[in-house]
Amino acid sequence: MDEASSIHILGQPPRNASKAGRGSVVYFMRPELNQILNVYGRMVAAGEWRDYAIDHLRDQAVFSIFRRASEMPLYRVIKEPALSQQQGAWRVIGMDGQVLKRGRRLDQLLRFFDRQLVKAVD
Repeated sequence: MDEASSIHILGQPPRNASKAGRGSVVYFMRPELNQILNVYGRMVAAGEWRDYAIDHLRDQAVFSIFRRASEMPLYRVIKEPALSQQQGAWRVIGMDGQVLKRGRRLDQLLRFFDRQLVKAVD
């Protein structure tokens, strides 16, 4: 298992990270993950989403949302700190790879899903 696919504890560098590379993997902080899981829980309750995956990579952290575990992700919420000064560290990517929303603040970015929740309830 390589470093990109291994399991990591939130906020801690991987066990096999060298001192020079320590901290290079991007993680969701607990408040960020709580915000994302809050939206995820509402969409699960509405019957729209059923599964998720979290990936912590060298340059980005990805929260993938699935309708079914066997499918491609419907949405990916990506945190990429390297882009925070240019276009914002956060973005939502659709199933086709298109950037649907981009921003500097996670709470504003997650409002994108409020429209999907309203459609699901109607």
